[in-house]
Amino acid sequence: MRNRRVKIRATMRELAVAALLICAVAFSSCTAGSGVAGVAEEGEVNTAAGGAANTSAESAAPYEEVGFAMGTVVNQTIYMRGENLSPAAITAEIIGILENVESKWLSWRVEDSDIAAINESAGTGVPARVADETAAYIEDALRIAEDSGGAFDPTIGKLSRLWDFDGGKNKIPDSAEIKRLAKDVGYAGIRLDGRSVLLEKASGIDLGAAGKGIGCDEIEAYLNEADGVKGALVNVGGSSILTYGEKGTGEPWKVAVLDPRDPSGFLGAISLDGTHHVSTSGDYERYFEIDGKRYHHILDPKTGYPADSGLMSVTVVAKDGADCDALSTACFVLGYEKALPLLAKYGAEGIFVDTDRRVFLTEGIRDRFTLIADGYDLEREEGTK
Repeated sequence: MRNRRVKIRATMRELAVAALLICAVAFSSCTAGSGVAGVAEEGEVNTAAGGAANTSAESAAPYEEVGFAMGTVVNQTIYMRGENLSPAAITAEIIGILENVESKWLSWRVEDSDIAAINESAGTGVPARVADETAAYIEDALRIAEDSGGAFDPTIGKLSRLWDFDGGKNKIPDSAEIKRLAKDVGYAGIRLDGRSVLLEKASGIDLGAAGKGIGCDEIEAYLNEADGVKGALVNVGGSSILTYGEKGTGEPWKVAVLDPRDPSGFLGAISLDGTHHVSTSGDYERYFEIDGKRYHHILDPKTGYPADSGLMSVTVVAKDGADCDALSTACFVLGYEKALPLLAKYGAEGIFVDTDRRVFLTEGIRDRFTLIADGYDLEREEGTK
């Protein structure tokens, strides 16, 4: 596990639209049809509103906090084994870690970030000098790009900005412009030499598809050093979730995945013991519709258009956050059958939901996933239900 964390004090932004931003929620004891996410288990103390948590040794009561970082809501549940650290200090530190990951390393929007520096020099033949952390995560991204045959490609930045799903334009870009920018997309055009990064073509690096997973990696590294933390569940915007250590109750972590056609409800729940990363990519997160056709934010690097693989969502469970996040994107672009060898290579598990409302599970997660939503068929081995 990486240990590249840089400590800073969190700068809390204004909290907004908390529940609506969650695409896959971690729940402690939500039941089917409850419609409530992140509710504390019976007997636990919900301290997000400012109550004092019980931090005595081996306490089963968690400390819960809601914050904002990386442009999204961050839900945290912390279980302490002692009083060496304040759980409030831990949650503040976690927000600070996420803020630092975004502003220093990954955000192309921040002028003095490493990614912005790389993009500024793209196509000029002049390399940018970046932090060790940035170089390491670019190396990770290149590895997954290669292994996925380019289904995940970090040089898709200009195409993503052309579609501008965050801007709410709800407009299909000009086809000639898509074609022009797509010609420059290609991870092979990234030259990485230590901390020196050269982007040969005038494209743009965008690590957003792995960004929240990278944040979860840094959180895990911090928690490994935080004496007194028994377990934690950190939900970054719903699309990337870290389960760490053990719950105070000794029960497995329960992570819910939203219904891709009814984001107010749950598709199902994953039961996990110990430390895991969970990432979801779906066509329901950012999209618009024209003439009955859905245009979503997960672009196929080969075409420049939203991926059309017959899937509505992919959830990946892995031991590494950056890999998990990038793999969910790659698997969505590849489609169910082509994605299976990729997941196997990384020792990861997957939940695939196709446009026919069929749910496919990889072997290692079949006994850990429970389907909740009506109207879906859970496919078994060899396509049998």
